[in-house]
Amino acid sequence: MAKLFDLPRYIAIEGPIRVGKSTLSSILATRLNAQSLTDPEENSFLRPFYEGEPGAAFQTQFAFLIRRFEQLRALDLGARSQKVVVSDFIFEKDKIFACLNLNDQELDTYNRYYNYFREQVPTPDLVIYLQATPEVLKKRLKRKNAPAEKAISEEYLEEVVKAYEHFFFHYTSSDLLIVNTSEIDFVERNEDLKELLRKLSAPIKGTQYFLPLGNQEAATA
Repeated sequence: MAKLFDLPRYIAIEGPIRVGKSTLSSILATRLNAQSLTDPEENSFLRPFYEGEPGAAFQTQFAFLIRRFEQLRALDLGARSQKVVVSDFIFEKDKIFACLNLNDQELDTYNRYYNYFREQVPTPDLVIYLQATPEVLKKRLKRKNAPAEKAISEEYLEEVVKAYEHFFFHYTSSDLLIVNTSEIDFVERNEDLKELLRKLSAPIKGTQYFLPLGNQEAATA
């Protein structure tokens, strides 16, 4: 993994619910001796939102927006800093969910704060986008059995997957590696992890793909 240290200093991992962001982020942070930044999970408005309580969507989203801004704003990534950061979220994630969950009036208010905050947080040098089919994610949700996620409907999960696909189809803010995790298991199959780490040991420029097709990998799009 020596070559990984030649990669950009700010790496972010993204993808829909239960796609494996936290797992891969933790592995990379350990191997890079990097600061690990974790998306806030605790939100007192989250359960009421999943249960459909009126007004909870805006409360949930705004609470996440502020917490994510505070975390990213506090990062020390100046020219003199040698710190490497691995995050399991990007700031734009917040707006992906806001567009899904808020009505037009709420979104108008939300956007005013989002745009102000976005100017003050750093952009990752490399983003790793983890994909998986809704069917795979549904199985992982059931296996995880997190109390706050029990109320997530299959329809909502499918909407989240589509929203991520749309967002990253147009993403150009940083170098991007797209990884299909539907048939990859970083925890149970060590060879899957080794293959991905080998991919990451070389520079990622533009948009590239890592596909679970034996030892074959598709390269630059």
